[in-house]
Amino acid sequence: MLPLKEDDTYAVLSDQGLVEAGEQGFYRHDTRYLSSYTWVLPGFRLLLSQSPRPDRLVQHWSWIKGPDQVVGVRRELQMERGGFWERLEFENTSLEAQAVEITLRAQADFADLFEAKGWHRVERRLEGLEYTAPDGLRLATRLTCDPPPVQETALEGGALYTWRFDLAPKQKALLHLKGRFESPFEPHTPPLPSYEAWRQRFPLHLESGHSQRVLEQAIADLRALLFSLPEGLFPAAGIPWYVCPFGRDSLLTAYMMQPWASEVTQGVLTYLARHQGREVNPFLDETPGKIIHEVRLGELSRTGQVPFARYYGTVDATPLFVILLHRYWKDSGDMAFVRRLQPHWEAALAWMTDYADPDQDGFLEYAPNTQKGHLVQSWKDSFDSQSHRDGSLAQGAIAVCEVQGYAYMAYQSAAAFYRALGQTGQAEAWESRAQALRDLFHQKFWLPELKTYAAGLDGQKKPMAILTSNPGHLLWSGIVPEEVAPQLVETLFSEALFSGWGVRTLGAGEVRYNPLSYHNGSVWPHDNALLIGGLVRYGFYEEALRAMEALFRLAMSQPDGRLPELVGGYPKHEEEPPVPYPASCRPQAWDAAAVVYMLRLIHEIDQKREVKGLLELRKVKVQ
Repeated sequence: MLPLKEDDTYAVLSDQGLVEAGEQGFYRHDTRYLSSYTWVLPGFRLLLSQSPRPDRLVQHWSWIKGPDQVVGVRRELQMERGGFWERLEFENTSLEAQAVEITLRAQADFADLFEAKGWHRVERRLEGLEYTAPDGLRLATRLTCDPPPVQETALEGGALYTWRFDLAPKQKALLHLKGRFESPFEPHTPPLPSYEAWRQRFPLHLESGHSQRVLEQAIADLRALLFSLPEGLFPAAGIPWYVCPFGRDSLLTAYMMQPWASEVTQGVLTYLARHQGREVNPFLDETPGKIIHEVRLGELSRTGQVPFARYYGTVDATPLFVILLHRYWKDSGDMAFVRRLQPHWEAALAWMTDYADPDQDGFLEYAPNTQKGHLVQSWKDSFDSQSHRDGSLAQGAIAVCEVQGYAYMAYQSAAAFYRALGQTGQAEAWESRAQALRDLFHQKFWLPELKTYAAGLDGQKKPMAILTSNPGHLLWSGIVPEEVAPQLVETLFSEALFSGWGVRTLGAGEVRYNPLSYHNGSVWPHDNALLIGGLVRYGFYEEALRAMEALFRLAMSQPDGRLPELVGGYPKHEEEPPVPYPASCRPQAWDAAAVVYMLRLIHEIDQKREVKGLLELRKVKVQ
């Protein structure tokens, strides 16, 4: 899969740079505007395909007779907000006249993203490259060509275009094509920063060439994943399924980009504040004060066939909202922004202590949504991710462990806000709540026999006594007592959990362990990045550097230098790359952000203590 993106528009192409099958296509606003886009160049073969930037593709196709090229074609494809342009340059490199005939097959199905993903099927009546949805909104794909084709044959949902070029020896010919995706949600927003300006925001450099390549790819991907909203810049979670406002992912991505991309943090917090829950709506999982999970513009969402037009089914985005605001304030000192968002972070805190804790036992929990929403509403959101030691799935309202750590962190953040505002009584009340949660959490979740914390409590308050990566987030939050932190770290780096590429989501040996499952044994880089933040927080610097090296080695093992969304949890073998997960997003925002976050953490280590070893990663310059 080859992803290209600019702002709200992106393409998922085959390795040949075409749209041929499956989920491939050109997308905008959760709709596929081209479901087939295939050049047919008889006699030509692809010699070079390169994406020098995440918004651009360059190819060289060659028609060879005997040992030499007869005609060469240079193809450039450039994504833009709302469409793309393409340029094909034909060159007769021989000493004889050559005739070239090429065709382009272009079709649109205007499928909703969830259809392209294979979850739904809708029959549509198309008018060529135009479509009127059941809610009356009209969508269209416009293709303009210079020179125009010599022949155009109508197809269902598109056309077949043919060009002929008669080239004298050494003669060149150009074909320009422009595609526009007309959407009813045309944005009136400022342009994104250029790639050059974006790179300058991150004054980070590594002395190792391999590590520097990983860093450059991550920073470029973070720019590519941005889209512009009236509230500001916002990072898409990942291509192809999550180019939309996404609460949890955007909050953690912005956190890990601090302090170098504060304007993104402002955009994320402002947008999420404006879409904060206001009423009780079970279909949307909405309650007052809750931070939204995702916003979709596709047909299925708009017509209510799925609840994702404005969906709140996540238990962790709300405390993460408060945490990110605190991180931004500590980095920037911008108390005016904290005051401006005060009604929103106070509403978030009220949600955490009321709607998220209906039985008032002190823990945040979620109840599975049975109305087409998410059954599991924490970051490990696959249906089978919450289980007991015997493999049975946890039932009822579930309190996952890492969310309690987020709540602790949010309560401490609230105390800091109120203290800065001069409201000492409020500050002391939230400090007391944070401490009470810390004590109660350790009492109810700590598993001394496993030297770790339960993955969560089920509806009967029974602990899920299994080895998972979730407690790494607890170190990041600071909720773990100092006296048990060494035991927890030992468990996280045990053979059952640490694969060599990172900590597994579920320990090897657990009943539901599967190294190529989505959340039951795979390795997720962002998950490990938060663990690394926790290791640095508690002073486990050698372990932090070991985990950082594993992630950098993982990125270096990939042909594109990217951290993938996840990889298989098989043990690492020297000279072998990790086993890929078959359907991961690429690029993924919080994985790209994890790279720059690790450099911030390396800088923190260098400020706190000189650590020997792993010099390749430690030679980082923060200007």
